[in-house]
Amino acid sequence: MRGVMSIDDALALAEQADLDLVNVSPNAEPPVCKILDYGKFRYEQQKKEKMAKKNQHVTEIKEIRLSPSIEDHDVQVKAKTAIKFLQDGDKLKVSLRFRGRERDYTQLGFEVMKQFAEIVADYGVIEKEPKMEGRRMNMFMAPKKDK
Repeated sequence: MRGVMSIDDALALAEQADLDLVNVSPNAEPPVCKILDYGKFRYEQQKKEKMAKKNQHVTEIKEIRLSPSIEDHDVQVKAKTAIKFLQDGDKLKVSLRFRGRERDYTQLGFEVMKQFAEIVADYGVIEKEPKMEGRRMNMFMAPKKDK
């Protein structure tokens, strides 16, 4: 701690110590500078950034595909996979495709989606309700936040 001084004095001190004068926080009043080895300083900063990036989790959107005529056991199997995705912290897109005459029975699709959501309810919440988009019905789920 050298206190408040002019830039020329600070540069002279840095040269005398055979180090660099680094402006650590230029927005402060007065600006804060340190006398240190700039190469070592940058190396340590990059190391910190790399560790922070390594420790963060990127959420992905995983997709589960269903059909209106799916059997109960198949829904259970798909739900197990969905639970794994939600436990890993990923979001989930549940899509249901209507083919041919199935499009006339969209109510069956809503029932399958509702059944699927009830099975997975302990692990995820519905982010976007089931909605028809052309020949597909989509629903989005997000992992439940632990209290």
